[in-house]
Amino acid sequence: MRRLILAMQFMTRLPLPAVTASEQDFAACIRWFPAAGLAVGAVVAAAIWAGARIDPWAGALAGLVGWVLVTGALHLDGLGDIADAAGAAHKDRSRLSTVLADPHIGSFGVIAIALQLIAKLVLLRLAIPAAPLWTIAAVPAIARIAPLIWTLWLPPLHQGLGARFRGAVGWGHVSLWLAAAVIAAWFAPGLLAAVVLFPAWGWWIRRRIGGISGDGHGAGIELVESGLLIGLLCLP
Repeated sequence: MRRLILAMQFMTRLPLPAVTASEQDFAACIRWFPAAGLAVGAVVAAAIWAGARIDPWAGALAGLVGWVLVTGALHLDGLGDIADAAGAAHKDRSRLSTVLADPHIGSFGVIAIALQLIAKLVLLRLAIPAAPLWTIAAVPAIARIAPLIWTLWLPPLHQGLGARFRGAVGWGHVSLWLAAAVIAAWFAPGLLAAVVLFPAWGWWIRRRIGGISGDGHGAGIELVESGLLIGLLCLP
């Protein structure tokens, strides 16, 4: 239970009780990231339901705002950092680490975040009449299975947050969450887009950035979420 609460505290801004935890507990909370995603999905679904009582666009906007607020824009920040780093490394790879360590956001990051928010807004609007609400709620949970896989598959970019998770998760944990995702996909085939999205981001981040980090996880979660929404639209 302690590790579940830690995962919820790390991945969401939901009010939760304070817990005493060791470094080992914090690292092992990655096993519960998909469960934290379920909480995110529940908030998004509730916001969509409330907003859609007014208008589908209001529902989409409410869902997007709920998505950003419940996560504290954590993953959007990672997306911006990765976009800035990839842009800087395009001409001078030696600048990669410097840009990732810079707390300020650049033009590439601003554009990436803006496009991601616009994409999610439009995709949510299209998904409201096309996909059952529970499938939209499942998107954040399934997207958060991906960090478990990337942690085991990809080399750490540096000795930061991504590296701390590496020894605390195994393929057994991944298998349990993937089994749950397969059950969900049985009823909503569009969620099978994860089969392509998970390795696609892993391949890109390794080729372009060189390894996985906290920013890489955050950016990947954002993009996988959008990809899963597209999947629901293609195969509702």
